[in-house]
Formats: sequence, C-alpha cells, structure tokens
Amino acid sequence: MSEETQGDYQQLNGIALAYMGDAIYEVFIRRHLIEAGLTKPTKLHHQATNYVSAKAQAALIDKMTKDAILTETEQDYFHRGRNAKSYTHAKNTSVLTYRVSTGFEALFGYLYLSDQMDRLNWLAHWCIEQVESGSLVNED
Repeated sequence: MSEETQGDYQQLNGIALAYMGDAIYEVFIRRHLIEAGLTKPTKLHHQATNYVSAKAQAALIDKMTKDAILTETEQDYFHRGRNAKSYTHAKNTSVLTYRVSTGFEALFGYLYLSDQMDRLNWLAHWCIEQVESGSLVNED
C-alpha cells in the first residue's frame, strides 16, 4: 500500500470499514474450516455461521472487551463501525446485535487496511479459539 493510500482507511466511515472487515474475517473462517477437513458447501456454510453470524460476532466483541484485549485505537474503530448509520436491516437478530457486529467487522477492516497483519492474524485465531471452546454467551 502506498503512503498516499495508507492513511485513507483513517477517513473511511464505519460501514466501509465493516464492508472490508466482513470479507477479511470470512476468509479466515473459510480457510480454517477447509483446513479442518470440511469440503461440502452446505456443511461449510452451516459451520461458518457459528463464527460469522451477527450473534457470534457480538459475543466475540463482548468477550474482547471483558478480557481487555483491544487497544484504545482498536476500540475507537469498533465504535466507529458500531455507531455508523446503516441503511441495511438486521436479519434474524436485534438492531443492537447487528450494530455491534458491524463494529466487529469495522475493527477487522481497520486492521487489514492499516497493514497490521500480525495483529489481524492473532485476533482472528483468538476468535476461532473462542467459538470452538464454546465460551461465548449469546444473549440475543
């Protein structure tokens, strides 16, 4: 990424960051599932929802907050996504859960666009471990 475009992510709204973060997080999950030996599309899709649903992402960000693993800057980007005006509607979840999951995705978009790949990898694998351990609580 050039110096000129490097700082552009700082100007992006939370929805644009979430758009990128959704794709990035999905790639981590798809790779994880394929490496785990899943190959049938219906099984892959079903398993992926355990990681990428709005409810799962909201539970993950809640655990990140409780475990205090986010930096202040990461929290700011989460808030930017959570507080952004969205014109899409929540599907099968509350508006609050949907907004929190948008913040989760914005965080991943920020990490990717700011080239923080080590942190992005660490956080994605942390999320996978949390889902697989069954330690998340879905309140929605």
